[in-house]
Amino acid sequence: MLKFPATTWQTHFEIVDDPRVDYLIDHPLVEIIIIAICAVICGADDWVAIETWGKTKVEWLKSFMELEKGIPTHYTFRRVFAQIDPEQFQAGFMSWTEAVFTVTKGQVIAIDGKQMRGSKSKKRGEKAICMVSAWATENNLTLGQVKAEDKSNEIKAIPQMLQLLDTSECLVTIDAAGCQKKNAEIIIEQEGDYLLALKKNQGHLYEDVEAVFEHAGEQKFKGIDADYDRSVSQGHGRLEIRECWAIDDETQLDFLRTREEWAGLESIVMIRSTRDDGHEVTTTDKYFISSVGAEAQRILAAKRAHWGIENKLHWSLDVAFSEDRHQLGGQSAANMAVLRHMALSLLKQEKTTKIGIKNKRLKAAWDEDYLHRVLQAN
Repeated sequence: MLKFPATTWQTHFEIVDDPRVDYLIDHPLVEIIIIAICAVICGADDWVAIETWGKTKVEWLKSFMELEKGIPTHYTFRRVFAQIDPEQFQAGFMSWTEAVFTVTKGQVIAIDGKQMRGSKSKKRGEKAICMVSAWATENNLTLGQVKAEDKSNEIKAIPQMLQLLDTSECLVTIDAAGCQKKNAEIIIEQEGDYLLALKKNQGHLYEDVEAVFEHAGEQKFKGIDADYDRSVSQGHGRLEIRECWAIDDETQLDFLRTREEWAGLESIVMIRSTRDDGHEVTTTDKYFISSVGAEAQRILAAKRAHWGIENKLHWSLDVAFSEDRHQLGGQSAANMAVLRHMALSLLKQEKTTKIGIKNKRLKAAWDEDYLHRVLQAN
């Protein structure tokens, strides 16, 4: 008997209301959820594939669930996941994450949105939805996600995500869309720290920070409380130099006209990226505010860690799960995104096999013992 009882999953997903009429229920909701998760781990990317996988693994599935009425049809999977409340399903996902995985305190939590291109439908008049995710950079783990109706609504989704997370002792990094006073306030209230990218339409803040760094540069930072760090990386014919200046000088910070409106603001940051591809040298400057003091090395490392949400989460979802290719809309798309994130989290935590996520999915489909290890990974 596998040590993977359905009752364990029931504990976390019992908050999800079953949308079906009681007397028409042939398959318990928890069985539908477990079959779907296992199938997605094993390479299923749509409802037909989930049904097909389930029918080939009936005996294995019966080792830890009843399956009194057999495997649900793909119509049942489609109907149920189109009706499940995405917020409830995401809350169940976060409950499961907290129970199953040990999250490292003090790490960088990167928050970013990803547009699911396949969810756009001209026929239904639906825009592509955006899933805002929180990524634990040290654990390589999705801590949670919130659905935004489209990319422009990411601003509203980020504070919802923050209020669901435990950010205490962690450094939260958010791109310019999330540079909002409310977000800074939530993070500070939770006893965490933030590094927020600035955008030019952020009132006077961007121009004030830019002016402080221009002045500091002209003075070569003489007499200014500041810190500096740099990193150099080379590969694929490119040389990249990243330099970070962090200022926590009170005299300089007093030049920020809206400083008092930003909870916990302790420093301003400039990161300069210089790229040489052998043909052209390009340099870009980006500005940030932070509740961390002038700790350039920590801040630069945090910014590098933030990029992991792109190449370890979003890239994996596109390449290993073909997320952007699948034409799902509305609640189906949001709930399938949760299934993918759960599958990806389990696959990333399984460390005994040194292969990519796509091949891990294949191995799990072929080898039931390996699938069992994936399901037990933590």
